[in-house]
Amino acid sequence: MLYQPEDEVAVFDFDEVANHLLDQGLDLSPSTLHGCLCGLLAAGAPAQAEAGLALLTQALDINLHGELAGQMMQLYEVSAAALIDEEFDFYPLLPDDDVDIVTRTDALAAWAGGFLGGFAQVNKTQVGQDSSEILRDFAAIAEASVDDQHDEDEEESESNFLEVSEYLRFAALNVFMDSRTETDSGGSASLH
Repeated sequence: MLYQPEDEVAVFDFDEVANHLLDQGLDLSPSTLHGCLCGLLAAGAPAQAEAGLALLTQALDINLHGELAGQMMQLYEVSAAALIDEEFDFYPLLPDDDVDIVTRTDALAAWAGGFLGGFAQVNKTQVGQDSSEILRDFAAIAEASVDDQHDEDEEESESNFLEVSEYLRFAALNVFMDSRTETDSGGSASLH
């Protein structure tokens, strides 16, 4: 579930976004889109939805239109608000818990890969040591998969998934805060 300001009524459903992507002929995970949007924001992209949509389409080399474009602009704004929220109500857009672990792990990897793509689209400079380590971790997570041929303990798989998804959540917040701190010390941050 994604951050929802109290006056916001939009709910971002993974399957609904996936269906819109298929309708537009795009073989892309909603997690990739959300990860990319968050990477853009973490790297210092402007909080304006139109700017986010333009950067998203450049980063992923796609063309979004209609209801999906509107949803992505709304998702960008909600994600920007969640990243600055002091309650840490930011969550990656991932499939529901009742979806099999292989699909959820693939989505988690797609989110991390999308984040890296979005971050690289905006950030062309060096990052701090903490952010650099996190981005390396994201690159490793982007390569993650579950071998469904092995009968790995289901509880262990779930536990590992939850651990990695929580790490992604807080690591993304850390990269966002690091880039804001660096931007504040060198100029004005884009989300003020």
